[in-house]
Amino acid sequence: MTSEEIKEIKKQFTFEHSTIDRICGCYVNNEKEKQAVTKDAFMSLSEDEGHKYFEIFRKTLTGTLGKNILGLEFPLAEEAKDGKQAFLLKLRDSHLEDDELIDSFYDLIIENYDTVEKYYIILIHAIYDIPGMTSDMIMNEDSSEGVYDYIACAICPVKLEKGTLSYDPDENRIAEKVRDWIVAEPAHGFLFPAFTERNADIHSMLYYTKKSEEMQEEFIAGVFGAEPPMSAGGQADFFNTVVEETLGDDRSLQDVLAIHENVRVQIRDHSDEPEPYLMDKKEIRGVFERSGISAETMEDFDWRYDQAAKAVTDTPEGEEAPPIQATNITGIKKLDIRTPDIVIKVNPERSDLIETRMIDGRECLVITVNDRVEINGLEVHTISPRRH
Repeated sequence: MTSEEIKEIKKQFTFEHSTIDRICGCYVNNEKEKQAVTKDAFMSLSEDEGHKYFEIFRKTLTGTLGKNILGLEFPLAEEAKDGKQAFLLKLRDSHLEDDELIDSFYDLIIENYDTVEKYYIILIHAIYDIPGMTSDMIMNEDSSEGVYDYIACAICPVKLEKGTLSYDPDENRIAEKVRDWIVAEPAHGFLFPAFTERNADIHSMLYYTKKSEEMQEEFIAGVFGAEPPMSAGGQADFFNTVVEETLGDDRSLQDVLAIHENVRVQIRDHSDEPEPYLMDKKEIRGVFERSGISAETMEDFDWRYDQAAKAVTDTPEGEEAPPIQATNITGIKKLDIRTPDIVIKVNPERSDLIETRMIDGRECLVITVNDRVEINGLEVHTISPRRH
């Protein structure tokens, strides 16, 4: 799914555009036991309740593609009669009217979801009448291009709210407020099937994780039967390993800055594309070469890349590692340079202002100053004026 397709579905999570007809919920305690199960017609909820659920489901479509929002493909085996995709199709096609099927879904989540917290599983069904598009890509609400029949799920931690003091009208005094268990923002969620090219794609789905480093790979495999994608952090680690293995221990600041700058050039060159820009071995090799890495250093690049893929991503021998998303490799808005005692945050567009230099026998980072310098908002001189 592209970001525009995600926005189109996200737009439905308002009363003005809602197509949700059924909502189900299951509250699970920290012993992995179902404590409360509900099923309602969505429009029977109060307006306040409805708004809160809309907010939860908008969150499951909020984030960065390839980092918080991930596309998952179903293996062919899972599309067979007893496969995970086939089960999700049955669930969707039941319009959440089959209590036994819903209960089996809850069991599947509880069996595979790894947490010690209490949580709330929310499941919705909706049918979206897809409006047509004019030749200049403007939605025409008076025409239809079909329907998008889908389910969406959010898994929300249930947390004990913080203690506070409040006014007790019965006692006419300030007293400690009774602490309640509240439903927090979703930690994970999914949309099935995917809304690809503005149509239902039953061969894929969208998965949401609030924290990319807490993707829950075993949950993805157990509930969807899909191969978990490499996390954003995992992609960055893989790329860093390729840099380390290729350049060796004598890699210079300038070489690494040049590589990251050329990755950013690629990101900018592909910024108009609807889907995130992915880089494979060939494209990463090109980035290294354009960054001035010598032909001698690049001689063993393919072998070193494959070794890094095997070590970091568990890519089998003889197979190529999956491509990595360029925006997971380097920062677009900031570049961090760290020593054990100092962190320097640099505008990536001005990494040319940073260099290494030997001064009085010591290796130093030198920052060119051609504008004002501030410390905690106070403008200072970089060279002390002469005192008389």
